[in-house]
This record gives sequence, structure tokens and C-alpha cells, in this order.
Amino acid sequence: MKTRIKEFRARYDLTQDDLAQMVGVRRETIVFLEKGAYNPSLSLAVKVAKALKATVDELFVFEKDELRLEKVARK
Repeated sequence: MKTRIKEFRARYDLTQDDLAQMVGVRRETIVFLEKGAYNPSLSLAVKVAKALKATVDELFVFEKDELRLEKVARK
């Protein structure tokens, strides 16, 4: 999974710790989310999206979507 969390955090000049506090998780969770090493629960994904004034779809690109987008791009 790819995320755009870091990009959106930068828009609002938020640190990983700031975002973690806003959504009630540890900073390490935000680190793992940004690296795509952790698939969040729907609840956490929604909290992160709300904190960053974005939609879940804007922040997270899941593997199936990535593969589909690659196939469309090749056509």
C-alpha cells in the first residue's frame, strides 16, 4: 500500500508526532503508515483522513488499486 500522508502532513506543517497525537496513536504508527508497512484499520484511516482534511481515497492507494492503475496506464 502506498500513502500520501507525508505529503498531506507537509501541507499543514505537521510533524509525525503532531499527527499521531491528533489521531490517538504512537508516532511509530505514523512512520509505518507513511512507509506503507502497516495497513490501518478503517477507523484509523478515517481518523487520519479527517485530521489531514482529506478523504481515505486521497491518502491511501491499496495494492489492488495500484495493479488496476498500472494496467490502465499500459493500454
